[in-house]
Amino acid sequence: MHQLFRLVLGQKDLSRAGDLFSLDDSEIEDSLTEALEQIKIISSSPDYQTSNNDQAVVEVCITRITTAIRETESIEKHAKALVGLWNACLEHSLRPSGKEEDTPHAKIASDIMSCILQNYNRPPVMALAIPIAVKFLHGGNKDLCRNLSNYLSLAAIAKAELLADHTEAVVLSVLQGNVMLLRVLPAVYEMQPQPINRRLSQLLALMSQLEPPEQYHLLKLLHVAAKRKHMEVVQKGVPFLIKHLKDSAHNDTVLNILIEIASYEPLALTSFLPMLKETGEKFPYLIGQTARIYGAVGRVDEEQARSCLPSLVSQLTSVEHSSHHLLLLEIKSITDVFSSILGPQSRDIFRMSNSFATIARLLSRQLETAKVEPSRTKTSTNIAFPERLDEAKLTAAGNKDDEKLQVKIQAFENKINTSIHSSGSIRRYSLGHIYKEERQSIRFNRSRSLALHTLLTKGVSSDDGEEEERAEPPTSLSLSEINAGGHGSDRLPQMETYPPPLRVSSASHPSIAQIEPKNLSETVKEESQEAIPTATGPTEYHDKLYLHLKENLSAVKTYALEIARKVPVPDQCTIEDTVRSCVAKLFFTCALKGHYCLYSKSSFTLISPEPQAWIQIMFLFQQSLFPEPLSIQSGSVQRLRALWNKTQAGGSHSFEAAMTESTFPQQKALDQVQLHLEEVRFFDVFGFSEAAGAWQCFMCNNPERASERRS
Repeated sequence: MHQLFRLVLGQKDLSRAGDLFSLDDSEIEDSLTEALEQIKIISSSPDYQTSNNDQAVVEVCITRITTAIRETESIEKHAKALVGLWNACLEHSLRPSGKEEDTPHAKIASDIMSCILQNYNRPPVMALAIPIAVKFLHGGNKDLCRNLSNYLSLAAIAKAELLADHTEAVVLSVLQGNVMLLRVLPAVYEMQPQPINRRLSQLLALMSQLEPPEQYHLLKLLHVAAKRKHMEVVQKGVPFLIKHLKDSAHNDTVLNILIEIASYEPLALTSFLPMLKETGEKFPYLIGQTARIYGAVGRVDEEQARSCLPSLVSQLTSVEHSSHHLLLLEIKSITDVFSSILGPQSRDIFRMSNSFATIARLLSRQLETAKVEPSRTKTSTNIAFPERLDEAKLTAAGNKDDEKLQVKIQAFENKINTSIHSSGSIRRYSLGHIYKEERQSIRFNRSRSLALHTLLTKGVSSDDGEEEERAEPPTSLSLSEINAGGHGSDRLPQMETYPPPLRVSSASHPSIAQIEPKNLSETVKEESQEAIPTATGPTEYHDKLYLHLKENLSAVKTYALEIARKVPVPDQCTIEDTVRSCVAKLFFTCALKGHYCLYSKSSFTLISPEPQAWIQIMFLFQQSLFPEPLSIQSGSVQRLRALWNKTQAGGSHSFEAAMTESTFPQQKALDQVQLHLEEVRFFDVFGFSEAAGAWQCFMCNNPERASERRS
């Protein structure tokens, strides 16, 4: 042991203890284990708790030792001695005194714990430390317990199996009030489910006492448990989940768990279908999830199918446009399994019209017919479907253009069939590709003459005489619409399309790294290149926005690249009016959408009181994707301006003026945006991937975690 350590610890000389910090770390590194053994002897003496001098000497020496270990990265070399001293503290009282001051041994334990558990990513060190750490959970010191819980959570992420053998102790600590440890349980459940299952009812009973972060981890635990397909989890979990369906903070997560249960035990949800329907009506953005549960139950047998179909069909006429295809997919999945319900006309129904009201009316009519005459397996097309009769007459007058349209019809139908039977991509396909193709392909599914007329006029009208969709600038905007050219609004100037470098067709936070898709057709490439704004026309020289961006293009691109790493760009933005002001409803999904993606089948939804800051972020991100400055006439800018105008009372501050007067968001607004993202725990489930240059969910950023659990 170094001479100065021997002097300070041997004689307990506090006056020389400060000199230890004048020594180089490498000079004392070999003496640290011996010094720790000597501190263990001093702290175990009967008079240590009453000797202020001894306590001060030990405190200074521990600080110097832990600093040297950290600087020399020699934790593994001295871990055994550190753990030995840490364990010795358990032989003494750790409970605070009446003055709420830590006991001398609690102070030692706290310093040693920080030194050891900061190395949670070093398995050899954790293998020594975890068995001792769990003993401190019942030591009676709340501060120690709270800090220890944070470290154990990190250790569970890095190496869950080290905690698996101590699952029982962790569960008991949670039930005793240490709810921070709830975040550990999902990680260890895969290896030790039984200790958790035995006390699952007690754990679920804590829900009302928890703060939102802990509630999230409890639901996450239940989701992990549901995937194991244990019947005891189904029996205890389903009533609990149904009870929290109306909780707007968690109903999205609750429905995801119910979908998981419905995939293998759909009958457990049969009696709760009315509540699910009520939830979908109250929270329209959840309709896709409730429809999937209805679909799972409806595929059990024909009786359940006949019970579920009317509810799904009735919602076709009342839900938002983006949810129509989700409902149709579930309806079609049920009728494909039990084809006798609709008979041979089922194909015609899904192909006949782009009016979902018409499809709903035809489906309802056929379901009523099937109910009255269940034995009837063939229904007259002429009676049940007059529109089909008209189509048959018009077919005779078809031409070569009609044949091309028929190819589109068949291709769309094949895609629906493919998506239904592909469990891994059904939701993503229905939300993305089908939605994009609805305006391009399903319009051709009407009778041939109307389809040809639609193709020529670029208009879409319904069979029920509903108004054509107007070209009024929308107050809802998605990046995929900016990217793909939009789903209407033909009267606005031509929209800019993102250039080919984007890697993901869904535009879910497209990678800033410019990598051209290999499978992009030449036609699309040419169109995308043509859409890049240029400065060849004279108009740009009178365009304040264009001139401003031209002067500051480099700074804008640099800022956009930097801010994209701190704040995600939403997939879709909708401006909504509230009693006091406007808010932005934002939707985020994972850019990668890998096999174990947390958000491949849903979106992270956020209601922000800072709509203008988000619009400006979207604008800067949009500009960063183009080599030339955007102009006010750019289609993508027109749509962002429409959103901006929605936030203005009487158009007091124009979009163009705002973007030129303050190129970047105010720091205060940006801080509020980031703080709100933290409050809703966005950063717990999403992170920016430097490798991908995009925001990805936790599982896509950490695929090794998924493979570990699978193995």
